[in-house]
Amino acid sequence: MAKAAKGGRAAATWRAYREVSQPGSPGVGNRIKAMPRMLRAALRGDYHGLTRGKVAMFGAALAYIVSPIDAIPEFLLGIGVVDDFGVFLWLVTALLGESGRYVEWERQDPPPPHAN
Repeated sequence: MAKAAKGGRAAATWRAYREVSQPGSPGVGNRIKAMPRMLRAALRGDYHGLTRGKVAMFGAALAYIVSPIDAIPEFLLGIGVVDDFGVFLWLVTALLGESGRYVEWERQDPPPPHAN
């Protein structure tokens, strides 16, 4: 099962890379700059592509990464950081994907004047 999870994370990372590198697709810099706007728009209810549940999952993932409490303790060298790294890869991949969709949404449907 661990190999399947690693393979799934690697595949998701590769898909994110391919999506970011497609011509006409928002680049990594644009996606990163869009993240605060995306979160504000989602929490205000202007952008419906990012639900409060997804925002909560992103927050939980971030809390897990910075928390000293882990499923696999860090003192187990070699495998102790694997769980954190897996969550980190998921978080980065998910945020890049969501922010890319947000930038596309902004291009098609400009946000209301109070959005920035």
